[in-house]
Amino acid sequence: MSIIEKLSVTAVRNIDGLHIEPIPTVNILHGENGSGKTSILESIHLLASGRSFRTSKLEPLISSDKDEAIVFARLVGGKEIGLSKSRRQKHHLKFISEKQTNWENVARELPCQILDSNSFLLLEGGPKSRRQFLDWGVFHVEHGFVENWRRTKKSIANRNLLLKQRSPDLSQISAWDSELCLAAKEVHRARQEYFDVFLPLFLELYRKMNGAEVDSLVIDYASGWDTGRELQDVLMDNRDIDIRYGATQNGPHRADLTFKIGRNRAVDILSRGQQKILVSTMKITQGLLLSQALDRKCIFLVDDLPSELDHDNREAILSQLVSMGGQIFVTCVEISGILDSLSSQPKLATFHVERGTITA
Repeated sequence: MSIIEKLSVTAVRNIDGLHIEPIPTVNILHGENGSGKTSILESIHLLASGRSFRTSKLEPLISSDKDEAIVFARLVGGKEIGLSKSRRQKHHLKFISEKQTNWENVARELPCQILDSNSFLLLEGGPKSRRQFLDWGVFHVEHGFVENWRRTKKSIANRNLLLKQRSPDLSQISAWDSELCLAAKEVHRARQEYFDVFLPLFLELYRKMNGAEVDSLVIDYASGWDTGRELQDVLMDNRDIDIRYGATQNGPHRADLTFKIGRNRAVDILSRGQQKILVSTMKITQGLLLSQALDRKCIFLVDDLPSELDHDNREAILSQLVSMGGQIFVTCVEISGILDSLSSQPKLATFHVERGTITA
């Protein structure tokens, strides 16, 4: 199981020298705004994925008076993960005392889902966030996916370089077309198979959580090209357009998930609160699928739930998360906002955060 039993954080934003021993169930981090609660969640996410969910820049992540941020976790069973991020040097990541060149092994050992205000860009934002959501799920259940995904990225990058040339070499473009098509076929297959399993489970949960417009909501996966045709033919027919724009217009990098209610986009019909329930259900569904496919539970990082949802919706989400049996870290200003929303009585640990330290 993926359970953190010890967490140490040094020089991540305003946190310096923090040490906690979370429990396997619900861990509540409470304190005033700006106290460092979200930075603790950010540290866990950074360790698990190599990325912050708050910024793409390194500078604000490391404490202003320090040169290096360090996050360490020991998991139940004794496995240890350590990360150091420096302003001047490349990061150092270790898993079971072995240096890691990427996050592939760690991400599988420590799968984390974040639920925060930015999660709801999944509906409002562009296709990139929805592709990332889909690929996160596929990555954790199909080991060969990441290699084919990298092949498509490399093929598209090289193809685009050729397309931007004043006199593109058509034979080289054709060679990259062939490489792209081979990898894209596998990426599309994996995404489609995952989506076909994801959708019915999502709809079942969404109905259980009293999601809005459940009978008229339609979610589709779009591959990024007309799959009624071979991608090779699509690329050939659109080559002149691609040369004109200097970029590949069709392929797995254009994939998307679409959400509609009738003829309208769901984001234009649902209220803000209804959108949050929909997105939360999507994240929970991914966690369930991961649990079914692997012998571990997904860790959920839930940031400031009371300010994002009303009492009934908080209760629905927390009840579902608790029923999954995984580890949960949830932040709030007033602890009563969480306690009042727990319909069951799971074992709780509370941590009061003040100025980047745990005071109680």
